[in-house]
Amino acid sequence: MIKIAITKGRIEKQVCQLLSQKGYDMEPVLHKDRELLIETADGLSMVFAKANDVLTFLEHGIVDVGFVGKDTLEDSDFHDYYEMLDLNIGKCYFAVAAYPEYREKVFHRRQRIASKYTKVAKDYFTRKQEDVEIIKLEGSVELGPVVGLSDAIVDIVETGSTLKANGLEVIEKISDVSTKMIVNKVSLKFKKDEIFHLIEMLKEEETC
Repeated sequence: MIKIAITKGRIEKQVCQLLSQKGYDMEPVLHKDRELLIETADGLSMVFAKANDVLTFLEHGIVDVGFVGKDTLEDSDFHDYYEMLDLNIGKCYFAVAAYPEYREKVFHRRQRIASKYTKVAKDYFTRKQEDVEIIKLEGSVELGPVVGLSDAIVDIVETGSTLKANGLEVIEKISDVSTKMIVNKVSLKFKKDEIFHLIEMLKEEETC
């Protein structure tokens, strides 16, 4: 049996739909109520968790495979896994966003950048050799510039509608984000055939 952790919400729905299209029995998942662990007839044990918990379960060997967004991977300090596939679903991107006047503004102090993804934000501005203050927000990060807490934000953009509704716009794209299939290194050694069978079933969804 392959043990899988899937990020709850949009990724859960898209991955389960994809597995169903590939012939896996997703009926127990489609009809689940509040169950957080489901076993299917064709040998999948599936845990539904928050994104960061997917990494924790994989790190401690609780699951063999994780389906999680690249945003979570890039903002984590845990890298002891194999990234096997890009599923080409859940596509969006990291970006710097602010009010339009940000483009021309000259700062005589450190810029303040609000983000949930503090590691991504720090790495981005470090590459640009800009010394900024990173402020962590867990909720609606767009509030940073709106209430005057920050000059700009680093966030995930899908449609841009929330930015537009608050008078913000994308200043610069940082990197693409999509759903990744990652594998515990020990599991790949002991469940190689089962995991590679799953990979082959999903492989045509991989992107370059």
